[in-house]
Order: sequence, then structure tokens, then C-alpha cells
Amino acid sequence: MARRPAKLTCSFCGRNEDQCVMIIPGPDGNICSDCVEACNHLLKEVSEKETTGRKNADLPKLKIPPPPKIKAILDQYVIGHEQIKKMLAVAVHNHYKRLSQTQPEVDEAFRDVEIEKSNVLMIGPTGCGKTLFARTLAKLLDVPFAIADATTVTEAGYVGEDVENILLYLIQAAGGDIARAERGIIYIDEIDKIARKTENVSITRDVSGEGVQQALLKILEGTVSRVPAQGGRKHPQQEYLKIDTRNILFICGGAFVGLDTIVRQREGHRVIGYREAGVPPRTAETTGAPPAPDVQPEDLIRFGLIPEFVGRLPVLASMSEVTEDDLVRILTEPKNCLVRQYQKLLAMEGVALTFEDEALREMARVAMRRKTGARGLRAAMEKFMMEIMYEAPGNPDLTDITITAERVRKYGKGERF
Repeated sequence: MARRPAKLTCSFCGRNEDQCVMIIPGPDGNICSDCVEACNHLLKEVSEKETTGRKNADLPKLKIPPPPKIKAILDQYVIGHEQIKKMLAVAVHNHYKRLSQTQPEVDEAFRDVEIEKSNVLMIGPTGCGKTLFARTLAKLLDVPFAIADATTVTEAGYVGEDVENILLYLIQAAGGDIARAERGIIYIDEIDKIARKTENVSITRDVSGEGVQQALLKILEGTVSRVPAQGGRKHPQQEYLKIDTRNILFICGGAFVGLDTIVRQREGHRVIGYREAGVPPRTAETTGAPPAPDVQPEDLIRFGLIPEFVGRLPVLASMSEVTEDDLVRILTEPKNCLVRQYQKLLAMEGVALTFEDEALREMARVAMRRKTGARGLRAAMEKFMMEIMYEAPGNPDLTDITITAERVRKYGKGERF
């Protein structure tokens, strides 16, 4: 009677040919199709790591200035917010210092200590300088910078943008260089608009609120994300770009209207209507601004951010409203201040432009009434200077222009001049 041939067995996983799609025999052993696929995947991962390592080695070494120097540069572009500047200077310095692979000065006892990423959450009213902070930091460090709007993002499978499109903006800002994009800065604006609608768990799907927070968790913490090369929604047939988000610094910003009430309730203050008891209402002529609220993580959770999301934004920077004095300084002190911009434009036409000190003060009051911070100041200046910028070019009789306080007052009342 003929002996039945023994079934082939995989030398790696031990399964026989009845349990596998296929077993490939060899002189000293056998391997099944599943183990071949696993080995292929492992080789691909090793190859990608080596490629990434070579790319990072080719990148120029980041020049990381100390925190006081970072603050000094921020002072040239952003007015006020002294404590916020120090906080951001330390956070950014520590973030990019952790990217340095070779640190011979570190004691041997700390070789295995991994420094975690510290993303930033900036809380403040519109026009207080949140976006300007992020843009200036990126310019200072010479890293790619992208701005995304949280209100356009929805949970996967619904009308809107996938969260991965935020990373595509950064790749585009880096000129398609993924290795360079992997150490850039992303500013996500209007982050307060993705808060849960209520503190209670909803039985309906919150696709543009809590769903977006859940989708952002892994990207904020650090993961290898697949980004559609052409943007838009994901589908199986399209090409993907792989980007590691572990070293990308995320700065989120939002106005968080109503958060100050939550803070006061936690601190035990009695609130009547929309105003704290005993505190007079602020008017457009008020020059002083209330201090920024002392925001704690539990306040953000009550506002509607999920605890996991708050935990991935450990640096909380709470900013106060800009004051009238701040607006006057914004007009004249930054490197690219509005007054110098218009002076340069008119100097190209051979016209000297001068602002009286009181005229600058009046312009700040006009902007204060708009209640949109520095953005209101820009809009007011654009409208005020429109007639002058229309008449000055090509007029040989116009060589000097002095802006007086009376002229600005007439503009503030809606009069033509």
C-alpha cells in the first residue's frame, strides 16, 4: 500500500497547507504565503525608515535661539501680551530642541528619556494677535507654516474636508518636501467652533464638533498619516502621501466666547445675566482691558472640548483684549506697522505722510468701537486712507500730507473730507 505524502508545513508559523493559501517549499524549510507577505511588509517599513533617516540627515540643522531672543523678536511684531510671549518662547524652544538627535551634552542618565511634544492652545478675542504669533514663530525658525480653519473640517464620510487635508496644506507650504514639512508649524483657527454642543453625550452624530476632535487626536499626538495627494476625500484608488506628525508643532486658536463666564463660576463669582455682579459694563471709550481669565483644563471641558483633546494641548495661553493704548502702539511700533506701510507707499509717489499723535489716538478709538481688535484697526485705516491714496499718485502739487485729529474725528462720524 502506497504511503500518503506528508503535508507541507510552514517553518515559520507551523501551519500546514490546508490552513494556508499556499506553501513554498525550500531545501531546508518551507514558508507560507502569509509569512511572505509579513516579511515583505517588514522590509518595506525598514526601507521607509532608512529613507526618512537619509532625508532628515540632508535637512539643514535648525538654529534654535534661546527663549529671551525668541521673545525679543516677537516684540518687534506683536504688541503687548508679555507673559504669553514668554510662554510661547519656552514652548517653541523646547519643542525644536527635542528634535535634535545628537545631544552630547546630555547626561547618560537621561539618554532614554523621551521628551513629549507640547502643542499650544491660544485663547483670546478676535484681533488680539493669535495668528500673528504663530506666523512670526514660523518665520523666525524658517520652517514651513500652514493655517487651517477648523470650521471646514468634518468627520470622515460627511460633507466637508477630512482632517488629513490640514497636513496637505503644510506639505504644499514646504514645496512638497515631506521631510521638511514634518518639522513645520500648523495653526488651526476657530478651534472653539468644534466644541460639543452640550456637556451631555448626544444620541445624534456631531460630525463637525466632537467627531472632528476625535479625528484630530492621533494627528496632534503624533502618527504616520496618509494624506490624499490631490486633497479631497479619501478613496481606495488614489495616491497617498505619508507624513509623520510627531515633530509637527500644532498651535490651535479660538475666541471661546462665554469661557470667561465658566471661569468665573468655577472661581465662585456670582454672575447676573451676561455680567459679573458689581462690575460696571465696559464701553467703547474704555481704555483698560480686563485681565485674561485663568483658564484651567476643566473649564475647556465644560465649554465642550473632550478631555482627550484638551490633554493633547498642554500649553494654555489665555490672551486679553487689546486696549486703546495697544492699538496706538500697533499703528507705530512694529516693524511692518500700518503707518510705515502707508508712508512707504506715498514715498514712492514723492509724498511725505505725517500723523499727529492725537490723530493716532482718534484712529485707535474708531477701531475700538468696531470691537474687532487689530483687524478693526486695519479696516479703519484702509477706509480712511482710500481718498488720499486715490488723489496722491500723479499729483505734482501734493508733496506733504499731515493727518490731524480733527480729520480722523470727521471720518469717525461718517463725514467726507
